[in-house]
Amino acid sequence: MLNPTNARRSNVFARLVAGTILTILFTACAQAAPVPVPVPVPVRIGLDAEFGLDNSTSAQAVELGLRTAIGEINRGGGVLGGRPIELVTKDHRSLPARGIRNIEEFARMPGLVAVFGGRFSPVIIEELPTLKASKTLFMAPWSSADMIVDNGMHPNYVYRLSLRDSLAMPKLLDTARKRGLNHVGLLLTNTSWGRSNLAAAEKFVAANKDIRIVQTAWYNWRDQTLVARYKALRNAGAQAIVLVANDDEAAVLVREVAALPRAERMPILSHWGVTGGEFTRQAGPALHQVDFSVIQTFSFFKADKERLNHFMRNLAAVSPIRRIEDIQGPVGVAHSYDLMHILAKAINQAGSTDRKAVRDALEKLRAHRGLIKSYAPPFTPARHEALDARELLMARYRSDGVLVPTGDR
Repeated sequence: MLNPTNARRSNVFARLVAGTILTILFTACAQAAPVPVPVPVPVRIGLDAEFGLDNSTSAQAVELGLRTAIGEINRGGGVLGGRPIELVTKDHRSLPARGIRNIEEFARMPGLVAVFGGRFSPVIIEELPTLKASKTLFMAPWSSADMIVDNGMHPNYVYRLSLRDSLAMPKLLDTARKRGLNHVGLLLTNTSWGRSNLAAAEKFVAANKDIRIVQTAWYNWRDQTLVARYKALRNAGAQAIVLVANDDEAAVLVREVAALPRAERMPILSHWGVTGGEFTRQAGPALHQVDFSVIQTFSFFKADKERLNHFMRNLAAVSPIRRIEDIQGPVGVAHSYDLMHILAKAINQAGSTDRKAVRDALEKLRAHRGLIKSYAPPFTPARHEALDARELLMARYRSDGVLVPTGDR
């Protein structure tokens, strides 16, 4: 039996041995533990668009184009030496007040370089003062009103890869003229977008005396009938209608025109707002009883095969879509895809996420080989529009609802 002194010595020894063993184990574990690798801080890109608007597919088209490009960029190493791009979306539901609030929130967001917009020009026009005050870089892949870019900002923080009304109206009117339809009626939405198109149409007609606007009719958003305005234009001598509308009102018009006697159905040449929603579903079989065509800047059916295959491989990584026929809002997808790649190049050239530095870099990029075309350069200090009249084409809806190019020149 141990005496008390020996027992105490034995306990002390045991504690020393146990402590030594724990120290050795702790040291070994600490040496074996991997050194934590810093997670790269993402570069944020915003999308402010009409996600919650009934029957609209335009915001989703822009998002699909962005996610396709962002996935491709991130798989290639991201930007700025390994930083991934992260997309943040906000819904303005086509309401300017919501859009302004979204821009304010985006402007305060750490690491956010730029905001992409959606289809609706009136929303973006109302956002312009907030964009200017916050010096928020804005990328426009769909909206077409001239004053979005011609906004009086110095420096200008808005860049567009899309149609603009001063290109759209001449193309629509010239198409009518080439079809022998020299007397046209304008049917326009009573918004800043409609007024932008009226100014462009009047300028074109003033310079081309062989075509005439017989009358202009206005309608309001969500109007449930347009046939009285249509008939007034026909009675004024119109041979064709040039329409500025989104999908809802255009579908109303098409159904009403199809219900008229065939001799009273005039050709309709439409701006592209109709392609940003479920127009074919809303118009139904009536669409194929009316001569209806729509302006576009791009068609996947006419794309360069090599570039198209490259795009489709990257699209397949973020979407179940495998056929170009299944791409809704094709211009929104293609525009945002090219514009995101151009923005990524500008971020790398700037070497920073500083919005002013990226803005300046956008004006200095030399070239980009995109899906829609080769941009050489995409933008300049004097030109914040990436597309021009050479990209314009007319398209029609096939019986299956797919939009395909026409033979118009």
